[in-house]
Amino acid sequence: MSELEARPYASSLIESMRSVGYSLESAIADLIDNSISANATSVRIEFRPYDEPYLAIIDNGDGMLPDELTDAMRHGSKSPNNERKEGDLGRFGLGLKTASLSQCKKLTVISFKDGVLSCRCWDLDHVALRNDWILLVPDSKEEILALPHVAELTQYGHGTIVLLQSLDRLIAGESSAETAFRYKIEQVRQHLALVFHRFLTGEPNLPRVEISINGDAVEPIDPFLISNRATQIMPESQFPIENSLITVRPYILPHSSKLAPEVLKLAGGEESLRKYQGFYVYRNRRLIIWGTWFRLRRQEELSKLARIRVDLPNSLDHLWTLDIKKSTAHPPEVIRTRLKSIVDRIAERSRSTYTYRGRKTRETGITHAWDRVEGRGASFSYRINKEHPLLRALHDSLDNEQARLLDGVLGMLEQGFPCDSLYADMASDLRQERESFDFHALKEMALQIIEAMAAAMPNGRHAALQTLPQLEPFSHAPELTARIVKELENAV
Repeated sequence: MSELEARPYASSLIESMRSVGYSLESAIADLIDNSISANATSVRIEFRPYDEPYLAIIDNGDGMLPDELTDAMRHGSKSPNNERKEGDLGRFGLGLKTASLSQCKKLTVISFKDGVLSCRCWDLDHVALRNDWILLVPDSKEEILALPHVAELTQYGHGTIVLLQSLDRLIAGESSAETAFRYKIEQVRQHLALVFHRFLTGEPNLPRVEISINGDAVEPIDPFLISNRATQIMPESQFPIENSLITVRPYILPHSSKLAPEVLKLAGGEESLRKYQGFYVYRNRRLIIWGTWFRLRRQEELSKLARIRVDLPNSLDHLWTLDIKKSTAHPPEVIRTRLKSIVDRIAERSRSTYTYRGRKTRETGITHAWDRVEGRGASFSYRINKEHPLLRALHDSLDNEQARLLDGVLGMLEQGFPCDSLYADMASDLRQERESFDFHALKEMALQIIEAMAAAMPNGRHAALQTLPQLEPFSHAPELTARIVKELENAV
């Protein structure tokens, strides 16, 4: 069979590749991957919406010599089948071009290395004119120095600037470039704060990277709330796949009632906790996908506090079918099987955090006002604890007719327990508002219990004072209860 060359039309292909699905924030994250792979410790993002709008990403990485820069500007400069260095965040050799050109029609890259300043430019209008893969190269150093932020680059001694101009996609449909920039900057900030949170924080064998937007530092968003003392950090586990190791560590977030509103917002972003439960997959410690169970289980209210960190090396890219944008990945069956057992265990731990406190009576010694009663199969109900000393005392003080009336009232309250409303409130991540306890009302309640127990049993007063801190609602106000017990003991 003979051969026939079928070169793609440059203008058509490059325009088609602009629509692979990058958002502004995912495009910038892809460009920062290149900076980190080049050993940058500082990445500055500069938006300029006025005059001739542009977006620039300036780093202090290794930089590139002219031939290296030309190769980096070539589409498909590296094969995904090539072995990459550990820590390299690249994948297809397309990110620099596709990410940038998804937002603009003119991409200029300026790099400084070994005292040599070099520059290359993709101008899509020029590509369309020539219908060929033609890069533009400045005719003089002065032409390069006239570009934004180049003087700052030379001060670093090495590094790279990615300059996006003719921002047709970025400001498409917007009445004002300035308004569009202002709105999108915050989206970019939130995305980078999450995706690169481990780089922003710094870890052992992972130098800290500073990222700023228009001079304002990007602060990390930790999806696991590790700094919160109530977060449950589970043991780490590892399993080998094709001579590489996958590391898994589960976390159980604190119940929403234990989180300040601003922390709760970070834990779920602008959406609910439920949406972001599940796996958080990192490739070389860069977050690539989050908030999914990979169809190993459904997203449920009672598992929404469970988050599992999965660390992958770049040597397993071929197994995870990582896409060009590095925003989706799917585990193969061999990995799904290993993850399934972890999923079931961690989801049950999350469920126990939401399970009604009445189930903890045997563990904590607290006498609760309500009991959770499990029925046949998966059914359950809530019943008032009629053995609570306060209710027991009231019941014993009544005659038979009054006691029957009390039992009827309690039964009515049990039948009217608002399960659906409670479920809706818990699902909405609203914080339960407890009324503050009144000392005098609490003391009066304590006196009633003590009086009833003293009348019902020998040494009942002493027993009542000893058990009072373990009774609801006294267990919810330990300081007031301790004060009441002390006063009543001294009153003897």
